[in-house]
Amino acid sequence: MILSSLNDVLTVKDSSLHGKGIFSTKNILKGQIITQIIGEMISAEECIKREEEGNVYIFWKEDDLYIDVSNHSTIRFINHSCDYNCDVDEDESGNLILLAIRDINEGEELTIDYGYEEIYENCTCPLCTSKKPVDAD
Repeated sequence: MILSSLNDVLTVKDSSLHGKGIFSTKNILKGQIITQIIGEMISAEECIKREEEGNVYIFWKEDDLYIDVSNHSTIRFINHSCDYNCDVDEDESGNLILLAIRDINEGEELTIDYGYEEIYENCTCPLCTSKKPVDAD
């Protein structure tokens, strides 16, 4: 079951990770479906074109199919963390969903692992920051 309304559960505000982020306004239990990821369905070719134009709000769905969430007022603000608390999955109908992979406390930022190599090189999440060597100048 998807939580009743994004407006009841999530809010967008400034993030310590990057720009703006999505934060929970209520406790969310592990395994709970937070929202369905909706947006414009586009091909891989269109995805590449939009990414080259600077659009980073695209989720891979399957094979040659992607979902552009740039016009979605909430989900486009989900940030990356290596210590993430949500995952993107498919429901039984094939819809992409945002799923809590652990209990999430009220006021906590919702994050996912973006899952591409380049993100880890420049990751500023607390887990990565603590692993990076300190310059010994």
